[in-house]
Amino acid sequence: MNTLSVDVAIIGAGTAGMSAYRAALAHTPGVLVVEGGPYGTTCARVGCMPSKLLIAAAEAAHAASHAGAFGVNAGPVQIDGAAVMKRVRDERDRFVGFVTDTVEHWPDAHRLRGHARFVNQHTLQVDDHTLVSARRIVIATGSSANVPTTWRAAAGDRLLINDDVFAWQTLPKSVAVLGAGVIALELAQALHRLGVRVRLYGRSGRLGPLTDPALQALTCKVFAQELALQMNAKDLQLRRDGDAVLVHVGDDVQRFEWVLAASGRQPNLQGLDLARTNLPLGPQGVPLFDPHTGQIGDSTVFIAGDVNGEREILHEAADEGRIAGDNAGRFPHVHRHPRRAPLAVVFSDPQIMTAGHSHAALTQAGTDFASGTVSFEDQGRSRVIRKNKGALHVYGERGSGRFVGAEMLGPAAEHLGHLLAWSIQRGDTVQQMLDSPFYHPVIEEGLRTALRDLHKALQTRA
Repeated sequence: MNTLSVDVAIIGAGTAGMSAYRAALAHTPGVLVVEGGPYGTTCARVGCMPSKLLIAAAEAAHAASHAGAFGVNAGPVQIDGAAVMKRVRDERDRFVGFVTDTVEHWPDAHRLRGHARFVNQHTLQVDDHTLVSARRIVIATGSSANVPTTWRAAAGDRLLINDDVFAWQTLPKSVAVLGAGVIALELAQALHRLGVRVRLYGRSGRLGPLTDPALQALTCKVFAQELALQMNAKDLQLRRDGDAVLVHVGDDVQRFEWVLAASGRQPNLQGLDLARTNLPLGPQGVPLFDPHTGQIGDSTVFIAGDVNGEREILHEAADEGRIAGDNAGRFPHVHRHPRRAPLAVVFSDPQIMTAGHSHAALTQAGTDFASGTVSFEDQGRSRVIRKNKGALHVYGERGSGRFVGAEMLGPAAEHLGHLLAWSIQRGDTVQQMLDSPFYHPVIEEGLRTALRDLHKALQTRA
């Protein structure tokens, strides 16, 4: 058994782990990153980038097949599934290559291959070959698909997770998508637009991440116009049928070539042997930590990225890695770092966005707030480009007039979300936002309409 002694050991070389490495290295050269899986972040290998490549192909197919509405006749759309998936894999491998090149250029002394587990709070065992004594440790092991064991037992090798989709050599004929969250919605719509027979199954009546009741209902209505949805499928059962899977919901039975489990993700904590430490753990076994320092309790162990179960988004993982790595490097002088305004985007069509505090969070916190709304059905630029679906709800705090959050289903949500998150982070009031320029004709004029509605509501007591 080899032995190593370092100042900071980082478990995981994903987005959070890489960010933690750079931050810790600013304080000490004694940094070691332990990785048991392939290099290349979840985002680059099986998440953000390959999914957006698939969505881009789907958008091209959808635009071509609906060009007739503009008086442009493109002819019958032909989708070459093998060519679609080849571009997805080739571009994905290119993105992964950038990440792996970065890690492989780190000094050999800073990299160790193998799965780490705690022997005690200052010692890690890596596989059966190395003991690492570390003064501080950063847990950055990410997350993985959460698949019920009953589904795996019933569907066998016909059950997929999103990681598997991006290894396809061509597109399948039919897929049942189990789940109603971000990953499920993005992949279900993309596959449908690429000619795959798709049905999305959700356990509740909620589709996507929006919490505003009116927007929840609108989301289901809008996507049901395009996708086959089976919501409230609490009694869903799977049964293998040769090289296919039968999906039972009540008396309804559908047969699919594949089943895609997209029912959420879970922190990668298995195998870490956290029980060998005295770290404070929450009810789900996730360490309790300060999001402004990354520190778990008052210990010398820090946590960052998807493994903490908080904001499972790349830019948040990078920020958390930087915070945890900085404090692990400078320990015991732990600094509190500011966090960015929350921002999340779903790359569906219409897109979905949340910025700042959600409707549910404001309600739960007891915040005295008002809402402003706009529908995109008759919004000028949205109708011009035939993207006139959805609505935007904006929220302001009574008394201060500060803009505090937004939820949206509609066009260009990825861009409007940034503008709104920036305003929230600056502490803008609704009046200050309305004093800003709005060009014509643009989708942002819809935002102005919603802000005007909010401003009026703020002048009236609830």
